[in-house]
Amino acid sequence: MSHGSWRRLPRRLRRAGGVALMVALVVSLALGGCGAPSSSGEGGAGGGDEQVLNDNIGSEPPTLDPALMTDLTSFQIVNAVMEGLTRIGPKGVEPGMAESWDVSDDQLTYTFHLRDAVWQNGDPVTAHDFVYAWLRVLDPKTAAPYAYQLYYVKNAQKYNSGELTDPSQVGVKALDDKTLQVTLEAPTPYFLSLTAFPTLMPVHEATVEANPDWAGEAATYVGNGPFRIAEWVHDSHIDLVKSDTYWDKDTVRLERMHIVMVNEGSTAETMFANGELDSNGSLNPQDIPQLLASGEAKTSPIISVTSIYFNTKRKPFDDPRVRKAFTLALDRKAIVEQVLKGGQKPALAFVPYGIPNPVTGKDFREEGGDYFQDADVETARRLLAEAGYPNGQGFPKVTYLYNDNDTNRALAEAYQQMWKQNLGVQVELQSMEWKVYLETTKRGEYDLSRGNWVGDYLDPMTFLDLWVTGGGNNRVGWSNREYDRLIAEAKATADQEVRFRNMHEAERILMDEMPVGPIFFGVNVYQEKPYVKGVFRTALGTTDYKWAYIEGKGR
Repeated sequence: MSHGSWRRLPRRLRRAGGVALMVALVVSLALGGCGAPSSSGEGGAGGGDEQVLNDNIGSEPPTLDPALMTDLTSFQIVNAVMEGLTRIGPKGVEPGMAESWDVSDDQLTYTFHLRDAVWQNGDPVTAHDFVYAWLRVLDPKTAAPYAYQLYYVKNAQKYNSGELTDPSQVGVKALDDKTLQVTLEAPTPYFLSLTAFPTLMPVHEATVEANPDWAGEAATYVGNGPFRIAEWVHDSHIDLVKSDTYWDKDTVRLERMHIVMVNEGSTAETMFANGELDSNGSLNPQDIPQLLASGEAKTSPIISVTSIYFNTKRKPFDDPRVRKAFTLALDRKAIVEQVLKGGQKPALAFVPYGIPNPVTGKDFREEGGDYFQDADVETARRLLAEAGYPNGQGFPKVTYLYNDNDTNRALAEAYQQMWKQNLGVQVELQSMEWKVYLETTKRGEYDLSRGNWVGDYLDPMTFLDLWVTGGGNNRVGWSNREYDRLIAEAKATADQEVRFRNMHEAERILMDEMPVGPIFFGVNVYQEKPYVKGVFRTALGTTDYKWAYIEGKGR
C-alpha cells in the first residue's frame, strides 16, 4: 500500500499505528496483480450507458446467511448485500460499517467506532448487531462451520465448545450503540482483514429471530451493503439493485445486476458471446486455450489449492499408505497442461505460493519446498501393496465425489484413468449439485472427493487451521494431537518466527499423513466484456462490485 493511501485514511484509524499499517500491507500484497478500478472511472460512470451488469456465478448459492456460508459462490452475493466492520478494497483494508478504529499498544484491544449507517429497512446498524451476530456464530446450536474464525476473540473458542456458557465472557462488547470493543486472545496481524469476512458481518437481530429461514428468500432478506436482493428465483437467477440506504451509495455506480446460475461452461460461453452475459466464470476447460489466445478470457492470480479429500473414517482411506498411493499416482503436470490449460501449477504441498514470511521475506511455499514427487507411480504401487492391495487386487469399491461442472468432470475422468492405469484400481465417479455436494461432504458421506480451498486472508494459517481436530471445515475426519498443538501454539503467539516454524512443521505432518492430497495451485480464469470497469478481484478469490460500472457498451 502506498504512503499516499496511508495518509488518506481517517485520522482515528491512523492512530492504530504499526498494526493497521501491517495489516494494510499484508492485504495489499494479497491483492497484487488483481483488477482494481480504473482511474477513468473516478467520479462516476461516463456516457449514457445503462448501469446493468449481467453476470454468471455458476450455481445456486448454498446459503446467504453469513453465519453459515463456506463457499465463494455465496460470498459473491453476500459481499454485495452485506458489509462488515471493514471491507477489502483497492486500497487494502478500508472502513466499512466502522468509520474508524483504535488499537491498544499491546495489540489486544480493538475499539471500533461505527458510522451512521442503516439496514435496508431503515433501522440503524449498531454495535449490538455485531455482538448478536458474533455470539450467534459462536453459539454451539448454530453449528457455524466458520466459527473458528472468531477464535482469535477472547474466550470465543471456550464459548463455542461449551466450556463457557456465559456469553458476557466473550471478548466482544457494545460500549454504546456506536462503539464496539473487541478483546483478542493474542495479537493477530490480520484481524482487520477478518472483520471484512462474512462470518464476522452483522445480521439484523429482529429479522433473524422472527424467521429462521430469513436468508433464503429475497422478500425476507435484510442487508446493509451496497446492493439489495430484488428477486431470487432459485437455481435460475438473483437480481440485485443498488441500495438507496447504503452509507456510501454515491460510490456505487451499478443500478442493477442480473446474476444467472449456469454451470455448463459451453452454455455460459455462448451466452457471453451472444451478449447475454457481461461477465462469466464458468468455462469449458477445452475452450480455455483458444479463449485466452483470442483475448476472450483472461486470468488473475488466486491463492488456492485443489486437492483430493480422503474420508479418513472409512476404509480403505483410514490407512495413510492408501491415501499416499492415490495422491502419488496422479500426474499433475499432465493434469494442468492437458486438462486444465489455464496456467495452474502442480501442487506438491498444501499451502500455495504467494504468502510471504514477514521474518525472512521469503515465500512460505518456497521455504517449505515440495513434500513428494509428482507422478511417483513406483512409490504409489509399493505403498498400495504394503497396505494389502498389490496391483489393486482386493481393493474395495470406492467412489470419487465432485460437484458437477465441465472442469470438475474432466478432472474426475482424468483421476479415474490414472488410478486405473497406475494402481489397477477402478474408482466410480459421482457428481452432485453444489449445495448437495457441500452437505454430503460435511456429513462425511463419501469415500474420496474433490476439495478446493481459497485463502481467507494472507497467512498460511488460513490453509492449516482447516485440519485441526473437529474443525468446522475439516471434512476428512482427520485428527492429530501434535498438529493441533502446533496450530494452537502458532495462534497464541505474536512471535512470527515461532508462528512460521510451527506452521511449516504442521504442514509436514499433514503431508506425511496425507488426509488431503494436493493436486494443483489455482488461477482465476474468467470472461469479462471490455466495457465492464472497476470490478475488484482479489487473489483471495473474492469479487466485489461496489466500484463496478459500465462504460462504452454502446460503442
